[in-house]
Amino acid sequence: MSTRGFTLLEVMVATLILAIAVTGLLSGLSTSMRNAARLTDADRAALLARRTMDELLMQPRLPRFVVLEGVLDPSYGIEGGWRARRLPFEAPPQVNAGVAVLDRVELEVWWMSGSQRRTFTLEGYRSQILRPEDVTPAVSR
Repeated sequence: MSTRGFTLLEVMVATLILAIAVTGLLSGLSTSMRNAARLTDADRAALLARRTMDELLMQPRLPRFVVLEGVLDPSYGIEGGWRARRLPFEAPPQVNAGVAVLDRVELEVWWMSGSQRRTFTLEGYRSQILRPEDVTPAVSR
């Protein structure tokens, strides 16, 4: 007498092997999704940092030695802010109004990734003719 089909033991072993494979696959997929979300926030922050740096470099009256702060546009889907300052980088020995100098703009962008605060730092350079208010730095550096 010949019987066809699988025994209960064979079905249980096959089910166990399939369950292990599916669990491993879902675990890997979950980790990939978390990493993709984190990278997306970092990409958005980098984009906003570059945009903010461009805006700072284009400002004709960007003060020297003063810390400037702002909030990132929430429409981009990221909660955070920025802090920047313009400092002398290269200047001739006689620094007076009307002299061309090279300044460095330091920008730090921060954002929240879950409960962790992340940061991204950029530096930009700009040349400018000094004005009288640029020659004497502000009291609070």
